[in-house]
Amino acid sequence: MAHQSINTPVGILTIFEHDGSIVALEWGRADDGHENDLTRKAFKQLRAYFDGKLEVFDLPLDPPGSGFQKAVCDEMLKIPYGQRWTYGDIARNLGKPAQAVGGGCGRNPIPIIIPCHRVVAANGSMTGFSGGDGIETKIWLLQHEGAIIA
Repeated sequence: MAHQSINTPVGILTIFEHDGSIVALEWGRADDGHENDLTRKAFKQLRAYFDGKLEVFDLPLDPPGSGFQKAVCDEMLKIPYGQRWTYGDIARNLGKPAQAVGGGCGRNPIPIIIPCHRVVAANGSMTGFSGGDGIETKIWLLQHEGAIIA
């Protein structure tokens, strides 16, 4: 498994590749890794995203998890840059309960690239975020995209 760590405005991120797909993005540095063409491509796209020059990632993704988890990830990928959907929106699309969708969002193995930060509560409030500094990181990402005003 190849991986590459990079510094970003929301902390150090490590991108993991396996069998030609991105399988995880985690906060923190992973030592003793080796990069490859795909991790370098992901690095460039993340840098462009944080520089405000990229709105849609173009990377092969293979998030691990159940069929339901993959379906939640697929729905999150449909949320346009700079917009927010609710857990209920995704739940309606999948015909599943919003609580289950919330759990699926929380288990997103490839945050930012699969934009779980764009999912909010029905009343628009910010709910949990598993990466970085939690909700503060989610708010930063949404402000970066212009989805909320500071």
